[in-house]
Amino acid sequence: MTDRRFISAILAASVLVLPACTSNNASSDSGSGSSWIPSLPSLGSSSSELPEGIGVNGFLWRASLDTINFMPLEEVDPFGGVIITDWYANPQMPTERFKLTVYILDTRLRADALAVNVFRQVRSEAGDWIDAPTSDQTAIDIENAILTRARQLRISSLDN
Repeated sequence: MTDRRFISAILAASVLVLPACTSNNASSDSGSGSSWIPSLPSLGSSSSELPEGIGVNGFLWRASLDTINFMPLEEVDPFGGVIITDWYANPQMPTERFKLTVYILDTRLRADALAVNVFRQVRSEAGDWIDAPTSDQTAIDIENAILTRARQLRISSLDN
């Protein structure tokens, strides 16, 4: 299971980095041979500009990953805008665990372009995990944290 998560993370990173690599072979006038310069995608200067290689708003995507970085990732789809975490249990509360699904629904940086589902389980006395309800406020708080981080990323891109 850990190998699968590691491979998924590597694949997701390569999806973001490899399409942004550019080759200077055709534009090189010096004749000094072939060379390439990797170019990482930028977050752009407007909310409509996207990093190359993903199909959703780059600010929301990066902010989502930053906000839930303490949780193990199970599935990451930058083209469809879906992030699914694996179960996470706070070490201080080992009888309770959470799982998140984050959906980025638009290419624009908007509050309604983000949806978070929170799943919670508690451990029974027999040791089985049982689904438990979550407060609607939990998902709203996570969405607000992601939106706040996305705004910070957007503002920092304007300063550069």
